[in-house]
Parts: sequence; structure tokens; C-alpha cells
Amino acid sequence: MTETRTEEFQLKDGRSAVLTVAEPEQVVRGGLVVLHEAGGVTDTVRLLVSSLAAEGWLAVAPHLYHEALPQEEQVRQLSGDAVLADTDIAFAVLAERGVTADLMGVVGFDLGATAAMVVAAKRSIGAAVSVGAAGIVQPISAALPPLVEIAGDLKCPWLGIYGEQDDVIDPSEVEKLRDATVGAGVATNVVRYPGAGHRFDSDPGAATEAWHRTLNWFDAHLR
Repeated sequence: MTETRTEEFQLKDGRSAVLTVAEPEQVVRGGLVVLHEAGGVTDTVRLLVSSLAAEGWLAVAPHLYHEALPQEEQVRQLSGDAVLADTDIAFAVLAERGVTADLMGVVGFDLGATAAMVVAAKRSIGAAVSVGAAGIVQPISAALPPLVEIAGDLKCPWLGIYGEQDDVIDPSEVEKLRDATVGAGVATNVVRYPGAGHRFDSDPGAATEAWHRTLNWFDAHLR
């Protein structure tokens, strides 16, 4: 498994961010910004970063939480501007390593899935994937938009993955999000897995298929 490391990266313009990074051993195919779940940069997130690097992607996960606060408070305080500020630094780090914007993508699960869609609606990158993005109709924080309101603004191909047994997100809201993405001028797809919950733990088969679908999405659009 490709090793990860966590360090503070400083840009020439003075901006800085803490990133967890994994670099592929072979030729870099492109770069992926991994946005973490509500629990922060957990072992699961580090495994995802490592697994993406093993597939040839330079993977970087910005630490979106900057204060030692309870998880619920961290989520409540998270803003779209803060997400964009951190992901912009991550994209700049990728660019410094020779990755062009059309070969950059963003992927997130849970909180990170919501953040990934916010990024995809504001930044012209190659592709985005959101797994279990909440806040579809009612935002997850006062400073983040409802996803149905930004779905038509998507600036890159976006894939949304959901479990039909999700106890956090109502299936009817997922369908509203699907309808809202129709107005976007980019490729979009929303996929629901019947046996999967919010974390996909209940259906290993669906988890494996969702992983391969994610990789295929980036393969198709980051080239």
C-alpha cells in the first residue's frame, strides 16, 4: 500500500494548508483532491488517499478543520468559502507538481461529498465524485448552500453515489438532486445502490462496485 504523509504546505504567495498526501510509485496520471468526512482525516480517509495513489493518482487531502472543536461544531462552522480556500491550495500544490487543471479532480464522502459538489460548482477542473452528499435540500451548515441550488452550476463532470438504505439522506431528496443536475452543461450521473447504507458497510459488493465506478469516472474524464 502506498504510504501517506501529513505536512503543512506553503505556497509562494504565502497561503498554506495541512495536507495528507500519497504519491504514486509510477507515472502520475493526474491529481485528485480528497475531501474528508465529518470525522476529519481518519484512517479511512488516509486509506482512500493511499488507494488512489496506488491507481496512479497524486492524491492530496486538505485538513478542512482548523480548530480543536467538537465534530458537530466543526461541521456547523464550515463554509463554502473556507472549503474553496483549502481546495484551491490543494489544487495549487498539484499544479506545482505539473498537474494541469483538466487532469485534476475532487472526490469526497459524507461531509466531503457535499464539499466536493460545492467545489465542482465553482471551479473548472476535470471531474468530481460525491459519495453520500448530504445537505441536498436543507444545508448542513448555515454557510454552505443546499446542493439542489448549485446543481445547475456544475462546471465539470459530476458523479453522485448514494445508498438506498441511507439513514441520513432521504431517497426523495436524491431524486430532486438528480433532476436539478439536468440543467448543468456538463455530464452528470446519480447512482443509487439498493443494499447500501450511508457508509456502504452493509453491502461490500456495492462498495466495491462504487469504488470501480469512481475510478472509471476519473478515467473517462481526466485525460
